[in-house]
Amino acid sequence: MEPPPRILAPMTPPPVRLLFVCMGNICRSPTAEGVMAHLLERDGLTDAVTLDSSGTGGWHAGSPPDERATSAAAVRGIALQGAARQLRASDFDDFDLLLCADADNLRDVRALAPDGAARGRVRRLREFDREAVATGDLDIPDPYYGGADGFEDVLDLVDRACRGLLEDLRKQGRL
Repeated sequence: MEPPPRILAPMTPPPVRLLFVCMGNICRSPTAEGVMAHLLERDGLTDAVTLDSSGTGGWHAGSPPDERATSAAAVRGIALQGAARQLRASDFDDFDLLLCADADNLRDVRALAPDGAARGRVRRLREFDREAVATGDLDIPDPYYGGADGFEDVLDLVDRACRGLLEDLRKQGRL
């Protein structure tokens, strides 16, 4: 008697791993992480993507996201969570994309990358925003020393970039 045929379950691809990086990890990168988490939840994709954020510096390590960023995001129904941490060498192995807020962050993170393959996974988040690419303005300005409007602007820029990133990941068949 023959054994019954084995039915193989479809393979679930591993989650896409995204790390958002800014300078201190209390304004822009936690905002990007929160916006992306919000979009993923909306689309039922929370299991398909792993998110985290970090800073190039450790000044704010252990601190929650900036209260002004948290308040601006909450008005839009977006939660900012976690505690600031500094970028670590293992992040280059642990994440598929390291998405930087501005050119300075990009330079600093690429300088720490262990090899060319790792450097190639370091990008600016706004590279996924068609409007930003068209104008050449790929930086997300740091709102830390400004007023409330700066946090609203960051949310708008990050939202467009995260939507573009999701679209790109879908086109690549990763979601």
